[in-house]
Amino acid sequence: MKKYFTLKNKLQEIIFAVSGFGPNLLMVLLGAYFTDAINPAALNTDGVSLQAIGNVCYILPLVFPVLWMLAKIFDGLIDIPMAAITDGLKTRWGRRRPPIAICFIPMVVSYAMCWLPIFGPEESARLANTIWIVCWALVFFATYTMCLIAFYGSLSTVCATDNQRLRVSSFKSFFDTISYCLVYALVPLMLEAFQIHIDKFVLLLLPLMLTMIIPLFMIKEGDKFEAKAIKEGYDITPLKEEESVGFGESIKLTLKNKPFWKWNLVNCCSFFGLQMFLTAMNAMILGGMGLSSGQMAILNTCAFAPVPIMLYLFNKLKAKKGIRFSYQTCLLSFAFCILSFDIASVYVMGKDHVTLQIIIGAIGGIVGSWAIGSFFMMPYMVPAQISSVEEKLTGKNHSAMYFAAQAFATSVVGAVASSLVYENIKNLFIAKGASGVKYAVAGDGLTALQNAALKFGVDASNVFNLGTLLVPIFVCVFCLIGFIFAFKMPKNFSPKEVSEALGLSKEYEEHKDLFVQEDEKLYDDESHVVSIALWVLSGSLFGLIWRNGILNKIKKLEQSRGKDFKYGVHFIISILVFPYNAFLMFKANKKLMENCREHGLEVKDLSVLYLILGIMGLNIVSYIIMQNHLNKLLKLL
Repeated sequence: MKKYFTLKNKLQEIIFAVSGFGPNLLMVLLGAYFTDAINPAALNTDGVSLQAIGNVCYILPLVFPVLWMLAKIFDGLIDIPMAAITDGLKTRWGRRRPPIAICFIPMVVSYAMCWLPIFGPEESARLANTIWIVCWALVFFATYTMCLIAFYGSLSTVCATDNQRLRVSSFKSFFDTISYCLVYALVPLMLEAFQIHIDKFVLLLLPLMLTMIIPLFMIKEGDKFEAKAIKEGYDITPLKEEESVGFGESIKLTLKNKPFWKWNLVNCCSFFGLQMFLTAMNAMILGGMGLSSGQMAILNTCAFAPVPIMLYLFNKLKAKKGIRFSYQTCLLSFAFCILSFDIASVYVMGKDHVTLQIIIGAIGGIVGSWAIGSFFMMPYMVPAQISSVEEKLTGKNHSAMYFAAQAFATSVVGAVASSLVYENIKNLFIAKGASGVKYAVAGDGLTALQNAALKFGVDASNVFNLGTLLVPIFVCVFCLIGFIFAFKMPKNFSPKEVSEALGLSKEYEEHKDLFVQEDEKLYDDESHVVSIALWVLSGSLFGLIWRNGILNKIKKLEQSRGKDFKYGVHFIISILVFPYNAFLMFKANKKLMENCREHGLEVKDLSVLYLILGIMGLNIVSYIIMQNHLNKLLKLL
C-alpha cells in the first residue's frame, strides 16, 4: 500500500513554501528599518525622514537597546514552550493548524501597534514610547513564533523524503530571498517614489500576512484527513507507533542531540554576523557609503537576484562534496564580501568615487549571494532532516522543539548582535581632523551627525559613523569562527550519519530501505528546471529595479535633446518575457551612445555584447557598464 504524505507535486511544494512569505517579509522589514526609524542616528543622508517615523529620536537610546534585546531573547525563549504545545497538541484538526489559526489575528494587530509610538516625538515621551513598543513587540514575537513554529514543525511530516525536504527548503529559501530583496532593494525606491514614510508604508503591507493561512489548507492532519487518506488507499501507519513526547522528555532529547547542536553552534556564528549585517545594511549603504536609494537598489539587486541559481549550484556542490564543505565555502565568501562595505565607504574612499564604490559593492554582493541562499535554507533543512530520522526510528515526533531550540539560540545571538551591540555602536562617531570617539543622538532640531560635529568642533563633512565601519569587521570575524566550528559537523547529515550520532545504528540497519530516495532521477531533472525557472524569475523581477533606473535616465537625456524614448510597454514585456531584456537594453544603449557622442564622450559601443549577455541571463554585467557610461556622461552635463 502506498505511503501517505501531503505534498505530491512541485506546485504544492512551492505553494507550501510560500506560506511564511508575508510574515517573514514584514519581520525582515521590522529588522531592517524599525530601530533606525525610531532612532535615525546612523542615517546621515538626504531623505532620512522617509526611512524614519520622524527625523527625531522616539525612544530612550540608552534604555531601548537593552529592552529590545530582552524582547528578542523572549522571542527565542517563548519558542520552547510554544513548540512543546504544538508537538503535544491532540485535536480533531491535528497539532499544527489550531495554533496558526488562533495566533494569526493577534500577530497582525501587534505588529501594527509596534509602528505607532502614540505618545508623540517629544523628549518627555521617550520612556512611554519605549514601554509601548516593547510591550507590543512581546505580543508580536510570541504570536509570530507560534505560527512559524507550527509551520516549520510540519515540514518533517508533509514531505515523503529528505530530497523533498531539501527541495521545499530551497523553495522556502528562495521566497525568503525575495523578501530580503524587496525590503532592501525595492522599499527605499518606493518610499522615495511615493514620498511616504516607512511607518505608513508597512501598514499598507499588512494584508501580505494572509499567506500564513495557507498551511491551514495544506497540512493534512486530524481525524477527517486520516479517514480520507485511508479511503483513497494510502497507508498512514508509521514505522513505529507514535509515542507521546512530554515537555521534559522533548527538552532532554533535544539537548542530547549532538548533530543538532554541532550545527546550531555554526548557525549561531553565521546568524550573529547575518543579523547585524541585515539590521545595519541601510545605514552602511546610505550613511557609510553615502549612496542614494537608487544606488542602494543596485547593490542589493546584485546581492539577492543571483541567489536562486546560487542555491542550484550549492546543491550540486553539496551532492559532490557534502553539506559541511559547501556551507564552509559560504561562510568564507560572506566573510570576504562583507568587507567591501568598509573598502567602499566614504571614510576610506571619499565622496568623489561613486562609480568605483558601486562596482566594489556590486562585486561584493555577487560573491555574497553564494552564501545568502544557504543561510536561509540550512536552518529549515537540517532540523527537519534530523527530526525526520529520529521520528522514523523511534516513533517520537517533536520536530517543532528542534526549531524552537534553534530559534532560541539564534534569538539570543541576534538580540546581542542587532540590539545590544549595533544599537549602541551606531551612536558612536569619529572625525578626520579630531581625535577620540563621540556619542551623539538626534535632538534639538539637529541630526546625530550634526550633534557629533559640534562635539568634535569640526565640519559635519569630516564626521563619520563608527558603527557602520565596525559592523563589517564583526560579521567577518564571526563567519571565520563559524568556519572553524563547522569542522565538527557531520559531513552530510545523511540518515546514516544522524542515526549513528543518535545511537540508533541498529534501528537504521533494520529499516534503512525506508531512507532510500524515491524517484531520485526524476527529482534531479525537475529540480534543475525549477531552480533555473526561479533564477529567471528572480533576475527578471529584481533586475527591473536597476533596469528601470538606467532607462529612466536615458529617457531624460533624450528629452533634453528634444527626442523621446518611450520604454514603458517594452519595460513591461521585459518583465514578463525574460529574454526581451536583451533587446530592450540593446536599444537603450544605442540611445546612450548617441548622447555620449553628441557631448564628445568617447566610450565603446557594446550593444551587441549586451544582446548576447541578455540572452545568457547576465544582464547585470550590462547594467554595470552602462551605469558607468551614464555616470561619466552625467558629470559632463
